Amino acid sequence: MSGKERSPRHRPWSVYRANTFDLSAEMMGLALSGNSQDPDEPVLEFSVACSELVPPSLDRKPTSFVAVSCTTPPQAFWTKHAQTEITEGTSNPIFLSSVAFFQDSLVTQQTQVKLSVYDVKDRTQGTMYMLGSAMFSVKELLQDQHHRLHLTLRSAEGDRVGNITVIAWQIEEKREQRAPVARLQRGDTVNGRMVLPVDESLTESMGIKSKSLSLCKDPLLKAVFGGVMSRMYRLPTTDGNHLRILEQMAESVLSLHVPRQFVKLLLEEDAVRVCELEELGELSPCWENLRRQIITQYQTIILTYQETISDLHEYKGPSFKSSTLKAERKLEFIPTNLHMQRIRVQGESGYDRTYDVVTIGAPAAHHQGFKGCGLRKLLHRLEEARKPSAGSGSKGTAYQPQDVVKAKELIGQINTLKTQVCYYAERLSRAAKERSANALERTLAILSEKTRQLVNACDSKLLSSAILALASARPETALQSTPSPSSSSLSPSSCSPSRSPSRQPTSPSRHPVSPSRASASPFRQAAPPDGSDASKNKRFSVQADLHEDDWDKVWLNVNKSLECVIQRVDSLLQRDKLQSDSSSEDVFLLASEETGNAKKDIGPEVEKKSPGEWSDALYPLLASLTDCASLMSDKAKKAMVFVLMQDSAPTIAMSLPLQYRRDVVFCQTLTALISGFVIKLRTSLCDPGFLRQLHTIGLLVQYEGLLSTYGEELAMLEDMSVGVTDLRNVTFKVTQATSGFAPDMLPVITGNRNGFNVRVPMSGPMFDTLPRDIQNGMLLRVQPVLFNVGINEQQTLAEKFGDTSLQDVINKENVTRLSLYYDQFKEVLSEDCLPRSRSTTNLPELLKQLSHNVNAKKSKNVEILWQAAEVCRRLNGVRFTSCKSAKDRTAMSVTLEQCQILQREHALAPQVFCQALDCMRSEGCRRENTMKNVGCRKYAFNALQLKAFPKQYRPPEGTYGKVET
Repeated sequence: MSGKERSPRHRPWSVYRANTFDLSAEMMGLALSGNSQDPDEPVLEFSVACSELVPPSLDRKPTSFVAVSCTTPPQAFWTKHAQTEITEGTSNPIFLSSVAFFQDSLVTQQTQVKLSVYDVKDRTQGTMYMLGSAMFSVKELLQDQHHRLHLTLRSAEGDRVGNITVIAWQIEEKREQRAPVARLQRGDTVNGRMVLPVDESLTESMGIKSKSLSLCKDPLLKAVFGGVMSRMYRLPTTDGNHLRILEQMAESVLSLHVPRQFVKLLLEEDAVRVCELEELGELSPCWENLRRQIITQYQTIILTYQETISDLHEYKGPSFKSSTLKAERKLEFIPTNLHMQRIRVQGESGYDRTYDVVTIGAPAAHHQGFKGCGLRKLLHRLEEARKPSAGSGSKGTAYQPQDVVKAKELIGQINTLKTQVCYYAERLSRAAKERSANALERTLAILSEKTRQLVNACDSKLLSSAILALASARPETALQSTPSPSSSSLSPSSCSPSRSPSRQPTSPSRHPVSPSRASASPFRQAAPPDGSDASKNKRFSVQADLHEDDWDKVWLNVNKSLECVIQRVDSLLQRDKLQSDSSSEDVFLLASEETGNAKKDIGPEVEKKSPGEWSDALYPLLASLTDCASLMSDKAKKAMVFVLMQDSAPTIAMSLPLQYRRDVVFCQTLTALISGFVIKLRTSLCDPGFLRQLHTIGLLVQYEGLLSTYGEELAMLEDMSVGVTDLRNVTFKVTQATSGFAPDMLPVITGNRNGFNVRVPMSGPMFDTLPRDIQNGMLLRVQPVLFNVGINEQQTLAEKFGDTSLQDVINKENVTRLSLYYDQFKEVLSEDCLPRSRSTTNLPELLKQLSHNVNAKKSKNVEILWQAAEVCRRLNGVRFTSCKSAKDRTAMSVTLEQCQILQREHALAPQVFCQALDCMRSEGCRRENTMKNVGCRKYAFNALQLKAFPKQYRPPEGTYGKVET
């Protein structure tokens, strides 16, 4: 190339060695094959710097950037590949963003690269013209001894308009094979700036740990994240060294995967609720009308869930919901613009660290609208509506909120314990068939424990009163004709307990009642909804006594059945022991005696059986136990369902739509949480301190909100605050994946609205590195916190003419939760569990400053967000950032946080802080996020709006304009 020169004086501020090139001639052909160990590494990376640019007019210095295009023969046209940031007012610009070709770029040694330098006359209007261009081939760059080309820029007319220097970054080599690379002297300067020396150990020790965290290669991360975008930067530090920054942004396939599972669980839960109401049996006309109204409301919601599931499975678009679709009904459960944002920082000393943040549009019910209020106000209105008004006749018993919670818990406990009792009864029968004394004894112990837990769960004042309330709601004919539920066929009264005082034997003739049940008697009457005269109340009182006695019998029969099973197993085990220890004659006599006793206990049917058949001896008793347990469980469950029916009846038309809204918001929040949990667990898999903290006190998750407290965004903030708080009902469980295929690596959600559990599969080698407690299935909790500070022009209106109390309340509530989490950490863990920080402010002082700022009356106090984010990271937490669409304000926040991390933890040179920030905002991944969402590489701001923004949150000129949000 005729215009090519080499100059030792004009160079960028550093020359790096990166994992891109092999210098040896015989390896030249493999130089562009990429690093198979780490797909995040580019196959080709170079930086550019210009010098002696000739401006078109002498009255101003050029404001320039470099556009990079390439073509690979036989392709006959140029394709734009990248461009640098804009550097203002200098003829010798040095660009911080490097140009990287990754494995999917299909670059070869024959690829031609064209560098076009543009002078931007007006950044706002985008007015620019090309100063000049230069071209080179990849092969030329590889063959140069120092991998540096100094090219002459020529205008379209062929005039020389300046120089451009290209410096490539080498591949990591073994020390003994490393070719010498020219070093800059510390005294060298470019454009009046000190030039920093070459570092020969920049990417040294690229260990397995960092390579295994590749978003493109790691099995777990690859299964969860996709659509990865990458940008590279080279930034100087205060100590004369340099940082190599890889910025990445990825979509999460969980955006669709989680809502599909979640809505299915909601559908199943509400369908079960309808079945439970249907199974209540015959009710008096007034109660029956209420039941029909409730079921009709549920069926409407169920139909909506069915349509949503169908829509989610039919959706074939990208794995994220763009901001333009945030109000789309079919996609309302999908979080808006959910992405994982990462910077990977490599320093000259060999360290390699990653910092992640999950970005999500504010979890809110955009399709349903806001109408001046969100979930917080709606929930408050619902609570007010549930309070009985003075002088109004209440239909049925007025239950307290804690009674409703208790009823839901009891239904879950009873369902679980009933299943366990039946399961262990079957196992006991199987052990008897196998004549395994050890298995018989072990299984009996578990069966006894589960049965007594079931009995204790059914021994409550609430349950006793609810049973009588349900009895009073039956038609009058049913009350008079219904036989006692404690049928003699289910009462093993012939088995009289006679041993072991610890097993609490009871006589069926005495019917003792537990204190809680006895004390509940005065409060058991529930008035029929249509009112009753004195004679009806008197008759009801008599019937209530009968039903109370019936329930006592059902409750006692379970105890008696269990005692009979215990007696029979003990008898069988004693007989087996005597048979093994005694002579055959003694065994015969004992067997005859036991057979005689058995005739009295179990009747002629067992008498005909062989006395040695354990299963024959146990079967009728186990059948009686399971029947009695099922009868008691069913009666108890129906009573609790009736409690919930009474509680929900007055406000069902309000509560179900509100619950649907809450489900929508929670699903969006949950999806982001699972994405954050997966990335945090994977990146911290080799951190024993984090893993110990995780299973000891749970995971801290911190949501940052940038919503204003004015107009619709105020209601969005209400929705978001409830959604984040509801995450306290989520637990995680790490399991071993059945295979390495992507579908088997995706999280699985179970549970219901009372609590959801997320199972996160991991490959065998990863799973084996976890602490034993986590491997054994310990449930891992989360502690969510939310901090919000509005920063736009609407927040200015809220502060001057509106109300910021919601933001103040949220921040105060959550700084208290954050402090409690840290106090809990200090009680059980040491500071060794936490990541190291170069910050001079310790955590207690940082929390104190955060608390001070939260309580201070200061306009747009963004220090709250900065300090909360720092506390979260230093406490091993997961970071989330939100604004209305996670596109514009979120981009400003994320890029600012990245630069703050680089300055605080990696000594980024302060003189390039603003340049680095503008570089990330103009050419980084978040600029591409705007393109993905609205089809335009501009942030949705205007100049007037930005005047109201804190200056740290203002994008560079030319990157914003009026576009769709």
